[in-house]
Amino acid sequence: MKPILPQWQDRLRCLLLASASVLCGAGAAAAQPQGTLNTYGLPGLIDMPSARAMDDADLSLTFFGNEDLRRNTLSFQLTPRLTGSFRYSYIAAYDPAQTEYFDRSFDLHFLLMEETEFWPGLAVGVRDFIGTGVYSGEYVVLSRMLGSRLSATAGLGWGRLGSHGDIGSPFGARPPRDVGRGGTLEIDQWFKGPVAPFGGLEWRPSEKWSLIAEYSSDGYTGEVQGGIYDHRTPLNFGVTYRPRPGWQVFAHVLNGDMVGVGGAIVLNPRRPVIEGSLDPAPMAVMPRPPGPRDTGWIVDAGRVASERQKLVSILESQGYDVQSVALDGGRARVRLTNRKYDYEPQAIGRVARLMALSLPPSVERFEIVPTVQGLPLSMVTIRRSDLEELEHAPAGYRFAYQRAGFDAAPMRGDGEVFVPGRYPRFSWGLGSYSALSLFDPENPIRADIGLQLQADYDLAPGAVLSGALRAKLVGNLDQATRLSNSVLPHVRSDFIEYDRQGGDLGVQYLTFEKFGKIGPDFYTRMTLGYLETMYGGISGEVLWKPVDQRLGLGLELNYARQRDFDKGLGFRDYDVLTGHASAYVDLWDDFTGQIDVGRYLAGDWGATLSINRSFDNGWQVGAYATLTDVPFDTFGEGSFDKGIRLTIPFSWVAGTSSRKTFGTTITPVTRDGGARLSVRNRLYGLVSEYHQNELSDEWGRFWR
Repeated sequence: MKPILPQWQDRLRCLLLASASVLCGAGAAAAQPQGTLNTYGLPGLIDMPSARAMDDADLSLTFFGNEDLRRNTLSFQLTPRLTGSFRYSYIAAYDPAQTEYFDRSFDLHFLLMEETEFWPGLAVGVRDFIGTGVYSGEYVVLSRMLGSRLSATAGLGWGRLGSHGDIGSPFGARPPRDVGRGGTLEIDQWFKGPVAPFGGLEWRPSEKWSLIAEYSSDGYTGEVQGGIYDHRTPLNFGVTYRPRPGWQVFAHVLNGDMVGVGGAIVLNPRRPVIEGSLDPAPMAVMPRPPGPRDTGWIVDAGRVASERQKLVSILESQGYDVQSVALDGGRARVRLTNRKYDYEPQAIGRVARLMALSLPPSVERFEIVPTVQGLPLSMVTIRRSDLEELEHAPAGYRFAYQRAGFDAAPMRGDGEVFVPGRYPRFSWGLGSYSALSLFDPENPIRADIGLQLQADYDLAPGAVLSGALRAKLVGNLDQATRLSNSVLPHVRSDFIEYDRQGGDLGVQYLTFEKFGKIGPDFYTRMTLGYLETMYGGISGEVLWKPVDQRLGLGLELNYARQRDFDKGLGFRDYDVLTGHASAYVDLWDDFTGQIDVGRYLAGDWGATLSINRSFDNGWQVGAYATLTDVPFDTFGEGSFDKGIRLTIPFSWVAGTSSRKTFGTTITPVTRDGGARLSVRNRLYGLVSEYHQNELSDEWGRFWR
């Protein structure tokens, strides 16, 4: 007599395969609710994926597990159809040889076809495609709404998702993989080996609750071999609760053995914590009275000086740092730095309003030259009559953009008067800092919190002495114990020593910087001193970036010497000459690409490709990968350098305008190959914000 359970599982697998054809022929689809995130932080059921996607630009952080198994996943909806994830996991025992195992992995999930009236949604995905292989697997999945509250999912899985109840290997055997090293694309494995069906149902009795049941094709083979898991049944059951939009709390029973709890927080750069703005309303545009506009005031030197001072005073009262003003009968030019508004068009629009409020009626042409670090970046020309005409016009911001002029910033011209007493100038500030180490191989998070004393001494436009001193108050960065085993020069992998031996007080940086322009489209930077925590030296850069072009080209050359571990003023005996040629391209929508080719800190040669998605409010989410002439085996764990960059503007949280941001870089593991010098104020990031393409993306804020 055959066992009943295997017979029942065989029938269920047949039912799942048949259900795929049923989903394709189901009736009209209901509106899709907010997607449920599975234990892997991706659209899905419990462990299994679904053919859904998060809202475009959603950023989610998901936690799930118990004492033996934990998964922490950061996911981002890169495009309306493509989701990317980075996961940090803990497994108490993955096969008998690996206990206390920490794993890092990357996933991609692509929605090939959205659900329509006649067809289900269709998605394809690869899990752990460039990690160690512990979670490696691929899938094709269908999802369909059956009415307004019930959703059905059915699919086929390979790799880990084909490890239970397989129905054969239709595309050939799966090549073996070196589990543990990670960092290589094992494309020859994809959709190879045993394939197994999976599926499930999600029922939503209300907007806040979901009840989920799934048939899982994951056999948890490594966990079973490690003795921490008992795979009793392929059935999983769970419940999800949504206390508020963007929050999920869930509890699941997996395979009749494991009970795990977790949650997810979903943020979106386009949905700030505080809707709207707490900034005061801008000044109203004051229309000029009709009639002739006398320009005789321009021959009165005292009147000109008075008008100039009045404009400087009103601009500085609103948070602008004015460098110079030029006035004549029909034109005014002002060079200034925006230290308040995170939307550059908003800053320009408010400057134009203040000029209209302050200047004599004969001044028709406003020339606004934004500057950063003393560099004039562009010249935005606005006619006063356009301000008066379009302030309350429907779609007035669009017409204001069409009528504005965008040109290369001119060099200092005749009649341009610097604000007296502007240089030299000393400024300082005392604030808090936080230093994070995320997802290292031994601990998911370490952090230090303390005070940072920062000072700047502006000698002249574009010439500044800067320094920062940090005092640690509390933290555990110095408790890391994982020492470098790199066979390359330890240019980054000894970073732990700077936390362990650096004490509670250290010099973060101490530099002299000189910025300049050598032509309408050419910018220069020279930085000398203690450049960053680990290196001092000299760095030089030249950037070509026309105001109206999407392309920028740059060259950078550095001489760097490694600093002492105590973060004082001494140096170690390692030095290196590095440099890169760079190309920057504004691709499409919010995306920019960057490629850097050159020599890295360990003396290796190669290239770095970076893709960033930047939002109008200052949010940035990006990823990078570096390949050099260092072989993967020589590089060590991870095979090559890669990571995720995240920048969050303070204004997104506070609801008030601010130029402050919080940024971090998440790397699976820090090694020495492909390591680059970290220099403050690289030119492209400074220059591009006030060029035409960046301004056009945010011009809707011009009237705010």
